[in-house]
Amino acid sequence: MSAAAQVSLDSLRGKVVYVDFWASWCGPCRISFPILQQLRDELGPEGFEVLAINLDEDESDARQFLADVTVSYPVVRDAAGVTPRAFGVMGMPTGYLVDRAGVVRVIHQGFRKSDGEPLRASIVELLGE
Repeated sequence: MSAAAQVSLDSLRGKVVYVDFWASWCGPCRISFPILQQLRDELGPEGFEVLAINLDEDESDARQFLADVTVSYPVVRDAAGVTPRAFGVMGMPTGYLVDRAGVVRVIHQGFRKSDGEPLRASIVELLGE
């Protein structure tokens, strides 16, 4: 994770992308990270990517979270809050499932273990389009 790293959705055009806004203090984020990693491992070869955007004020909090809950997908930081304002994020976590053309198709607020399978179905549907 790097505050200096810049990732644009345009650079991910052509893929189905789950844009995940999260923070270290968010309990449901500890549930979503392993599930999102599993979905990326399974569906990544078909064109699925996860982009996690951290919103912690203190970067060390985010780094501690990532030390406990490791993932291989891109994780960037937006402590200034520019990206969540642009997306209209209301709470943590909030995920936006974006189709290959760059259109937000599903907005997912919160996260429970039971959300994994319906999310997988939505991703598979968009990958098939």
